[in-house]
Amino acid sequence: MSDIKFEVIRKIAETNFKYKDLSKISEIDSNSPPSVFIGSKLRYPTMNVGILSPLEKDENAWVYDNAKYWAKSDFGIRDVLDLRNSLLNSRFKSKATDVRQNSNKFLGLAKEIALASNPVDIEIELNKKISSGMGKDKVLAPQGMRAEMKKARIVGNVKVARKVDKIVNDDLKAVEGINYLYKNNFNEYTLSKILSIGALGMKKDKKLVPTRWSITATDDIIGKNILERVRGYKWIEDYELFFGEFMGNCYLIMLFPNVWSYELFELYLPGSSWNPGKEIKASTDYEGFEGRKDYASNTAGGYYASRLPILEHLEKIKRQAAVIAIRIELPSYWAALGVWVVRESVRKALERRKLNFADMNDLTESAKKIGMIKFGFDSSKILKKSMVLEKMKTQTNLGKWF
Repeated sequence: MSDIKFEVIRKIAETNFKYKDLSKISEIDSNSPPSVFIGSKLRYPTMNVGILSPLEKDENAWVYDNAKYWAKSDFGIRDVLDLRNSLLNSRFKSKATDVRQNSNKFLGLAKEIALASNPVDIEIELNKKISSGMGKDKVLAPQGMRAEMKKARIVGNVKVARKVDKIVNDDLKAVEGINYLYKNNFNEYTLSKILSIGALGMKKDKKLVPTRWSITATDDIIGKNILERVRGYKWIEDYELFFGEFMGNCYLIMLFPNVWSYELFELYLPGSSWNPGKEIKASTDYEGFEGRKDYASNTAGGYYASRLPILEHLEKIKRQAAVIAIRIELPSYWAALGVWVVRESVRKALERRKLNFADMNDLTESAKKIGMIKFGFDSSKILKKSMVLEKMKTQTNLGKWF
């Protein structure tokens, strides 16, 4: 366990012991990671806007909402649950378009926190007692405690990156702003947060975006931008296979020398987070060379979260490929942690040493064997249904004919 992880977990344990009775808490003096949460359960355009923070100040508050660090440091499921359980969502109601008129007294404060580069010291007075409990969600990281906000103020100065400040004050479309900041090394986690708080877009169009929508939208926007360049690259030279596992999420990623296409299979083994039954559950989505025109409703946010790191990999090597990604969710993934696990699991798989093959058959046969040996799953049946494989076989036959 890293020193930072140990210190944070120790701090959480101390705070939990100190505040055994949450009903007695009416004020908190804390610091936000920085992090905000825009809910989607109220009737749109009204929504809950929340500021996330521990119950007390923590010098390592940034760790509470930093998925890239969790993955890099190999946090376990329990570590992440402890972090998220210890965050308080101090929330208030706002309409989506309130960001245009500055008509909500708390919204400006939430925006400052969302744009901040570092943890923000805050003082919050609560209107009602704290309630707790987490539901399962495929897109969002777990949410712990929540309470209605009565008063709030930021203590001290808020640091905002110069390029972020420039973009949110320019009259640019949200897509243009996201792609500019991504090009300047702001990651998708930061960008989805800025999008959700309504800081991006033309001034007349700015609005709050529920966090679950902003996460998938950001993955899709960045992915489409990278894809415009990937389509122009030369094909990879060999048939390639990557595989890896993180938090019970296993990936087999097959790359074929061909024009871009992408297919995701998600398989939930019995006893895993999304499958309490006794039979394997499966879902799949696909796109061809031109990309998707509609939402990937079967695999949902996981489709875009898996596609992004694959496109980043192809951009890095300046190559194009047809791609099949197989996600196998094991029983060891016993708690839903959100779509960030998908994104970082794919990244970890692509960072491993690849296996090269001479032809399509060798690649698919090896993928079947590795899937069975490493993860206990035979992928033969799903590969028979693969649209990527079917179309490549057809294209190969036509190529030989002409």
